[in-house]
Amino acid sequence: MLDALRSRLYRLGFNLFPAYRRTGGRVTYIASDWSEVRVKLPHSWLTRNYVGTTFGGSMYAALDPFHMMMMLKRLGNDYVVWDKEAEIRFKKPGRETLYARFTMPDAEIAAVKADLEATDTDAVDRHYTVDLIDADGTVHATVRKTVYVTTDTAKAP
Repeated sequence: MLDALRSRLYRLGFNLFPAYRRTGGRVTYIASDWSEVRVKLPHSWLTRNYVGTTFGGSMYAALDPFHMMMMLKRLGNDYVVWDKEAEIRFKKPGRETLYARFTMPDAEIAAVKADLEATDTDAVDRHYTVDLIDADGTVHATVRKTVYVTTDTAKAP
């Protein structure tokens, strides 16, 4: 119960936080264990570019923080997590509301922990991809993020 309330408060916090709010994106769901996050990016005068399609900056910014946040929340305080790099591929102009669904399953968290235990550097890079789709499932953009994870706070970038 407390975790569900906490995830609702995080959702509300994201949607009210000025830097995220100005992207035009809205967080519609955060799982209580942070294994899933859903985002909606409405096509409106706030997200429209000069030619009338969804602004690419809004597409990217609406998706930016979630892989890192999910990893932070899933791993806990004994780990340092940073966004390291990102890439966006635009595939089709957005002229309608777009959606993204992020997942971070238990197996991924176990793999990160195993990689950190097996490596001599105490740090790993993980790569994640998320699609921005319309209601019909057509992909409009794909974002690829690299997330840096370490157990050594002195090695954080």
